[in-house]
Amino acid sequence: MLSTDTATAPPDGLPLMAVAEVQDDLLVASNDLERLQRLLTDASDALIGHFYSASDQLRQLLKLTAAHPELDLPQLHKTMENVAGAITAMQFQDLASQLIDHTGRRLRGCADRLAREAMGDDEDGPAVVESVPLRPNPVTQDEMDAGSVELF
Repeated sequence: MLSTDTATAPPDGLPLMAVAEVQDDLLVASNDLERLQRLLTDASDALIGHFYSASDQLRQLLKLTAAHPELDLPQLHKTMENVAGAITAMQFQDLASQLIDHTGRRLRGCADRLAREAMGDDEDGPAVVESVPLRPNPVTQDEMDAGSVELF
């Protein structure tokens, strides 16, 4: 539970302990988003590897089809679907990365503003506050369908 001890409150009446706890929570959430970003990057790297593998399969199948045009290769169509799925997933990573970065900057900006408002500037000068993005959301897409994703 948050303390409301007015002896530790700055002049505007906000309890310092409550401010510090909220600021810590905002920074923890920001750090969690950074970890999520690293996980998405790792997943994207894996997708790129699968994409190259699928491309190799397509090249092999296309060579086979060129040598034997009478062959009906459902494998070729399936591989093409897999490549399309990989591309869609890579686009999702791009959108998710933009949202994570935007949200992280907003959280850090809020934590900085909260600290500055509650504790003021220190002897070294004015407190540095990271600017909060002006746009509420950098990505307007909210679903993922093959062929429906726009990259920025």
